[in-house]
Amino acid sequence: MNKIILASASPRRKELLKQIGMEYEVIPSEREEKTTKSLPCEIVQELSYQKAEEVCSLLTKRGEAGFAVIGADTVVSFMDTVMGKPKSREEACEMLGRLQGNVHQVYTGVTICVKEKDEPAVFHTFYEKTDVSMYAMNSEEIGSYVESGEPMDKAGSYAIQGGCAAYIQSICGDYNNVVGLPIGRLYQEMKTRNLL
Repeated sequence: MNKIILASASPRRKELLKQIGMEYEVIPSEREEKTTKSLPCEIVQELSYQKAEEVCSLLTKRGEAGFAVIGADTVVSFMDTVMGKPKSREEACEMLGRLQGNVHQVYTGVTICVKEKDEPAVFHTFYEKTDVSMYAMNSEEIGSYVESGEPMDKAGSYAIQGGCAAYIQSICGDYNNVVGLPIGRLYQEMKTRNLL
């Protein structure tokens, strides 16, 4: 069995791996996120690949092998605009103002990098998309939610598993994908590759 490395410090992703009983270590990617893509599904796959590749290279330079690195990246997309994490409270309010009362998409890209001894690293990348419908929020509700601080490290400025649950009308697709990791799909992809 390969050692599993999560290339992310996200508490949500760590919790999801723990939830299904997966044993893993955390080595967060320090790479600056830069993408050459424009479509949300391509952006998240490219960034997840970069994260997995960076940590895989680091471990390989240390002479390690027999591991699988999981890289992941999540964005929110609304009317062809990609939303990452807000850079300010004003930007968080602006994002939520656009999302409220509408349907948007959440994309998570995942890359699994497998490195066996004396073999080149093998990469497998995929993505999941979930449609999220939000109830209308007035400016006071948006302001109060942003003041809680919760939106500040979340793509699209909200946490479906947090206080914003009060404004989630429905979802179509994988709930955990919106949290930050399509854990069911990840488990099946790793099982298919005999990584568990």
